[in-house]
Amino acid sequence: MDSILRYTAVPDWISLIIFLGLLAVAIAKAVQSTRFNEFVQLVFSNKYFLVHGKDNKIFSGFNLLLFINQILTVSIFIFLGLIHFSKSVTINHYIVFIQIFGFYSLFVGMKYYLEKIIAHLFSIEKQIDNYLYEKLSYRNLISLLLLAVNLVLLYALKPTTSLFIIVGTVIIGSNILALLYSYKTYEKQIRSNIFYFILYLCALEISPYYILYKILV
Repeated sequence: MDSILRYTAVPDWISLIIFLGLLAVAIAKAVQSTRFNEFVQLVFSNKYFLVHGKDNKIFSGFNLLLFINQILTVSIFIFLGLIHFSKSVTINHYIVFIQIFGFYSLFVGMKYYLEKIIAHLFSIEKQIDNYLYEKLSYRNLISLLLLAVNLVLLYALKPTTSLFIIVGTVIIGSNILALLYSYKTYEKQIRSNIFYFILYLCALEISPYYILYKILV
């Protein structure tokens, strides 16, 4: 059976963004290969948190490299989604990508510092730091999968509505499972402070993403 090549005119700047994401992941793996191997096994084991979760340094070099890939990869995926669902956006509209990248970075940064402020007000810095570390780790892991998806959408398959729905469902489902796992870890604290937990869940885990969805739509 003969192979059918699909020519895709992907702008150089998008290829550069993809390369930067791959480069960040490659550096993280090269510098801390053992930690990276434990990191990618998070789906099957929590050994990564047991070994590297004690210091929970969110701003470590390893986490920052994977976070760079996260913001680049998520921004590219959202951009491709806008191209597919909006007739007014094309793959050459790099200004739109810059806006998405800037907004997503600002969104994540403001949400992080807001959570830190709330943790300080309620004197639960340690618990929130552990929670934020786990959440960042899971989302960095999901971004590795999304990086592969972006490569397929750009260079292999023609994006379809069904494909975007499937990928979006998997990403949302993976995030929910990760959050549920983290909540289970702190089940005792949550039960004793159920009112504050519900308030936190509505204010910082549901409302921001609903607002983000409405802005994008």
